Amino acid sequence: MRTYRELFRTPEYTPLFTLASAQVAASTVSGLALGTLVYGATGSPLLSALSMFGSSFAQVVGATVLLSAADRLPPRAAMTALALVHCAGTAALAVPGLPLWAVFAVVLGIGLAASLGGGVRFGLLNEILPRDGYLLGRSVLSMSVGVQQIIGFVTGGVLMTALSPRGTLLAGAGLYLAAAAVARWGLTARPPRAQGRPSPAQTWRINRALWSSGVRRRLYLALWVPNGLIVGCESLYVAYDSRHAGPLFACAAVGMLTGDTLMGRFVSKRWRERLSAPLRLLLAVPYLVFLFHPSLPVAVAAVVLASAGYSASLLLQERLMAVTPEEMSGQALGLQSSGMLTMQGVGAAVAGAVAQFTSAATAMGVMAVASVVVTLALAPGLRAGAAGEARSGAPAGRPA
Repeated sequence: MRTYRELFRTPEYTPLFTLASAQVAASTVSGLALGTLVYGATGSPLLSALSMFGSSFAQVVGATVLLSAADRLPPRAAMTALALVHCAGTAALAVPGLPLWAVFAVVLGIGLAASLGGGVRFGLLNEILPRDGYLLGRSVLSMSVGVQQIIGFVTGGVLMTALSPRGTLLAGAGLYLAAAAVARWGLTARPPRAQGRPSPAQTWRINRALWSSGVRRRLYLALWVPNGLIVGCESLYVAYDSRHAGPLFACAAVGMLTGDTLMGRFVSKRWRERLSAPLRLLLAVPYLVFLFHPSLPVAVAAVVLASAGYSASLLLQERLMAVTPEEMSGQALGLQSSGMLTMQGVGAAVAGAVAQFTSAATAMGVMAVASVVVTLALAPGLRAGAAGEARSGAPAGRPA
């Protein structure tokens, strides 16, 4: 599968794409509104960053107790229910006078629900597309993230001016409600991918099996840690330049969209393998310029260039699916998504803490250096030969 026409002719891909796009738009609009609301009330870069990305901390809880449900619940019902939970949580954040502790309690509750959502969504994607169509289908969903973030940050800025941050949160809740409607009436009712009841014990058993392969461990770490550290840089846009935070977020989305488009549709398999390592470095290196307090045009260029490096995640996910049994694909992708979002929360917290004692620019440079160090440390185990080890050594990499 190599063309967008083939992809969108696949049954159920279009409603899944629409559902994912609506959820990203809702998250973008409401995240910008909440970050602005908290920063205006507290003046704290740390609290502002945590309000936007702190829900990721709940992902680690979901990954350890809920994730077996990703393959053991009917996908349509699960995705409808999760969208409604996000709708209710986002609407609750718009309540005037809500105490700060209650704001973060709701944010963590939303994150707990989201920990299951990635596994359900990407497991369904792996189910409805042929194996050779996964990269293209996943890249288009990632491209949608870029497009919806661009639209969402611009629209969010307009809505906050025309309405208020709380009014913008209600608009985000409305988008989640629309996503629930698409899930319920756009997707076909399918049985669960795996038998048995979901439970924390089942979640732990499969997570251990996934983690038992050295190749998968390295892939997971490469998907989680460098990405999370750079999201820490992004979480400081408001503190770095509150007037231009929206455009910086939008430019990051442009870079991500460009990288995903090129990698998913136009770059051959041979070149994808060659570009994987450089792209992982590209994700971090441009942020080093923030140590020198660049002008806005230079900062924008650095953000666009760095964000193109997120496309390395597509290549790593494709390799992850190649070394994972299909009956575990939902939980494997859910673990990848939850771990990535957890590390994004950790990155935002660490970046916010460093900025609290230094400056936003210094913290962004520090996070970029840390990301480069981790990427270089993982590089030897991610060479093409390591992936071959998992394919030829099934007993070590694949549980029976």
